[in-house]
Amino acid sequence: MIASDLETGRRELAQLLDSARVVLPFTGAGISTETGIPDFRSPGGFWTKFRPIPFDEFLASQEMRNESWRRRFALEEQLASARPGRGHRALASLYRAGKAPAVVTQNIDNLHQESGIAADDVIELHGNTTYAICLQCEQRYELAWVQAQLAASGGRAPDCSCGGHIKTATISFGQAMPDAAMRRAEELTRGCDLFLSIGSSLLVWPAAGLPLLAKRTGARLVIINREPTEFDDMADLVVHEDIGSTLEPFIIAH
Repeated sequence: MIASDLETGRRELAQLLDSARVVLPFTGAGISTETGIPDFRSPGGFWTKFRPIPFDEFLASQEMRNESWRRRFALEEQLASARPGRGHRALASLYRAGKAPAVVTQNIDNLHQESGIAADDVIELHGNTTYAICLQCEQRYELAWVQAQLAASGGRAPDCSCGGHIKTATISFGQAMPDAAMRRAEELTRGCDLFLSIGSSLLVWPAAGLPLLAKRTGARLVIINREPTEFDDMADLVVHEDIGSTLEPFIIAH
């Protein structure tokens, strides 16, 4: 059913949460927009201003690597100042209460971890933009070091001492999805009886297949997103309201 208004959506969601044994939240960019982090596809979103840089172009072109890092640090003020919003805090409450064993996310902003969910229980399907890695030897680099190298070289993206390219620890278009994260996300999906899709357009595969897997394995499906998705018709509850306002009643102080 599609909730007719915010209060109906909250009431129906509360009933589903109360009756669920294991809840699995799955989040997209929409949960973070109230924190000041732009999403990607909406009007004014990041991809309406910049064409995504595919992974093969990043590998092949020093210019594209330079541009990738320029874009990353252009967002630094927004990312660094963002704090968990109402949606993040509500999901952290479910986690602390033992209702949700983990959160699966398409987001790269680290806000679920900052909300109090253990890093091992935040399954990041698209990586994390708060640090960098060498694509060859997998050495971790902190962003402050990368920024210093860029400043010293006039904006040239640095390489690792092993010769590999250094990239934010995110998954770009054309880059292989993290196998371990996908396996764990699928395992958690099969083990839940209520799947919450929150703030995701459900357009990016294979992550978008998780709600389908949840339904096939007998879970109820809730979709909370301002815009309609292709999976609304199969959901048990659809809430097209502000995400923070929808989830705010489920925040438990600690």
